[in-house]
Amino acid sequence: MAAWNAAFIIVGMLLIALAGEVYFRLTKPFIEHSVPLQFVDGVGVIREPNSELRHADWRSDNFVVSRVNSLGFLDREPVSPERAAESCHIAFIGDSFVEATHVPIADKFHVRLEEMAARELPHLDITTQAYGIINTGQINQLRFYEVYARRLNPKLLILVFYTNDFLNNSTALQAMAYGLDPDRMPYMSAQRDGGNLELRPPDAEYERFALPRLPTPWYENAYNRMSGVSYFAKWLDTKGLRRFISDGSYPNVMAWANMIAERPCCASLLGDWQLDTSPYRLRIGARFREEHLPTAYEEALDYTAFGIDQFKRRADRDGAALAILSATQEMGTRGDPQFDRLSAIAEPLRIPIISQYDYIVSQGHDYRNGRWRFDEHWNPTGHQWAAEAILEWLKANQQVCD
Repeated sequence: MAAWNAAFIIVGMLLIALAGEVYFRLTKPFIEHSVPLQFVDGVGVIREPNSELRHADWRSDNFVVSRVNSLGFLDREPVSPERAAESCHIAFIGDSFVEATHVPIADKFHVRLEEMAARELPHLDITTQAYGIINTGQINQLRFYEVYARRLNPKLLILVFYTNDFLNNSTALQAMAYGLDPDRMPYMSAQRDGGNLELRPPDAEYERFALPRLPTPWYENAYNRMSGVSYFAKWLDTKGLRRFISDGSYPNVMAWANMIAERPCCASLLGDWQLDTSPYRLRIGARFREEHLPTAYEEALDYTAFGIDQFKRRADRDGAALAILSATQEMGTRGDPQFDRLSAIAEPLRIPIISQYDYIVSQGHDYRNGRWRFDEHWNPTGHQWAAEAILEWLKANQQVCD
């Protein structure tokens, strides 16, 4: 009898799994991200030009398919140099907030800005282009401007800044977060030569020299393979099944930190750094909210100041105005340590900061309604608010188009 009961339970569970698999295959368009990459000499890792990029967020039920343009960025094809020259052309450069795999290209903030400006500021004749790649900071993005954006001689260059840019500008912290060799980075980076920072080109062999990962338990490998092919298993993953498979720790980060701490470049930086028990990528960036920073984080501020100064020098050289858009959730207003640290860098360089947070509050909105439920990136509403904040700033600063 007990054997029959066990058999009925097993058969019932298999039928439920089969029904779930059929249901989710019928209701979900695809199972995982598809993010084609390409290394470009002198630039670093961008998207494969003219490829299809798929974004899958099962928790928010958000599935987006976008086409990468011929340059390797997730945007429309750039306008012609002649069209850019006769317009007030604006170049936006940033990380995942500019790349914005989470929304269709038509819903991105710079596209909406262009549409609203055509109605409300038609005499400025605004055209826009976006150059964004995930997990990059201003130092990493310098070549995006030099190689791609500069071709169109933008009258205004806007850097979209999020709190993890502090991390990404730091060679040591970025290497520690993603398991990279600090001497062989996939983007433009910086290194100290005596007391000065100097730029270092991207290394095409960065993958070959990436730091080794700790072995993954067999059962976690099996789970990862299953959730990568089974729609029902992927759905269970969104409901927290992974908590029973993995303890949520990030042993690789500690191992990478120890390896990097032995390098001449980083030995003095990581002596007072400690990994928090919360998820590492969020926590590494979140440390910039604190009043007192470990040495590696103070160094990251120097690197960020260096990167923004490099953009300022290039904008001045090319006759372009330069501004910074402070992204919403993690960058509040004055009094927020992160915003104050960004202001301390921008103000001496006379770079205005457009605060999306301040704009949202001034309109009586709740900034949390502008982000995905399980993701800090902007949803379509957040992109709309970003566009509105920039438009309001343009109305008060129309001279940037002269």
